[in-house]
Amino acid sequence: MKKYLFILLAFMTLSLSASAQAKIKLDKLTHDYGTFSEKDGVQTCVFTFTNVGDKPLVISQAVATCGCTVPSYSKEPIKPGDKGELTVKYNGTGKMFGKFRKTITVRTNAEPQVIRLSICGEMTE
Repeated sequence: MKKYLFILLAFMTLSLSASAQAKIKLDKLTHDYGTFSEKDGVQTCVFTFTNVGDKPLVISQAVATCGCTVPSYSKEPIKPGDKGELTVKYNGTGKMFGKFRKTITVRTNAEPQVIRLSICGEMTE
């Protein structure tokens, strides 16, 4: 009987701890820079997110599809209910003119664990 009670208690403890986690909610998944000139320099946008879970949210990695796109983010954990920002800079200087679309893959300890953000626009001479 004690064995079954121990198993039940262990199962309940695991169930409760599994439901407690960070959850990320983003204000948007895509940013359109519109049309801009190469002379305008680096283009910047900010993706804002909220931790709607009940554990601290940690971004472990944000990687872009090419070197012309650089994501940056706070390395500090985001407390439940707090907001954070991920800034993306696009530098098209010396690149081909025209339309572009880049993807930023973000890895977190939250649900979902992997998020794909995108930026797009059109650079002119």
